[in-house]
Amino acid sequence: MQVRQLHPWPTTVAEAESIQDRLRERVELAGPDTFTLVAGLDVHYHGDDRLTAAVVVLDAVSLEPVARAVVHGRVAFPYVPGLFAFRELPALVEALEELSVTPDLLVCDGYGLAHPRGFGLACHLGVLTGLPALGVGKTPFVGSHETPAPERGAWTPIVHDGVTVGRALRTQDGVKPVYVSQGHRISLDTATEQVLRLATRYRLPEPIRQADHLARHPG
Repeated sequence: MQVRQLHPWPTTVAEAESIQDRLRERVELAGPDTFTLVAGLDVHYHGDDRLTAAVVVLDAVSLEPVARAVVHGRVAFPYVPGLFAFRELPALVEALEELSVTPDLLVCDGYGLAHPRGFGLACHLGVLTGLPALGVGKTPFVGSHETPAPERGAWTPIVHDGVTVGRALRTQDGVKPVYVSQGHRISLDTATEQVLRLATRYRLPEPIRQADHLARHPG
């Protein structure tokens, strides 16, 4: 698939923040609600500066793999709170470009609107690809939320600076919630429904689980 080159990769904090500020205006918070091919994206780190980026595309109904891509690289940006995505973006974009198919939805291990600058990894990848994208965090990042009820499907809003930026969602009975936020071209209701539908047996949705496994064991 093709990914638009909307900016060079930054080398300074000022450049990175400028890119986020400019691209944030392109984020769309509505879009389709059904998808045929769903991609999970994840990155695994090896030591201080090496990483493996993996993308796994699944059939949205059967959850069977359709395509996958793995890229080995190095961290592309220093660790700066709010700019973490720039460490992973070059390798993830390269992995997406190696795919033989174009997915209809990107499910990212990370955040979208639930981000200090309102423009997390899921937003960035969504804008670069033009595809619907959502973020699924394993831990809360910004904002506050009440604890959702213990049953599968229960959720509570994540509120940051008076604005709802995501949901704490219980994907399995009695397990810790995940933290869902919109990335691009998707509503919060649809993002929640998709994460719940894709988390058939485990806490994390299947596309992310398979991408995580591939990033850890690419052989």
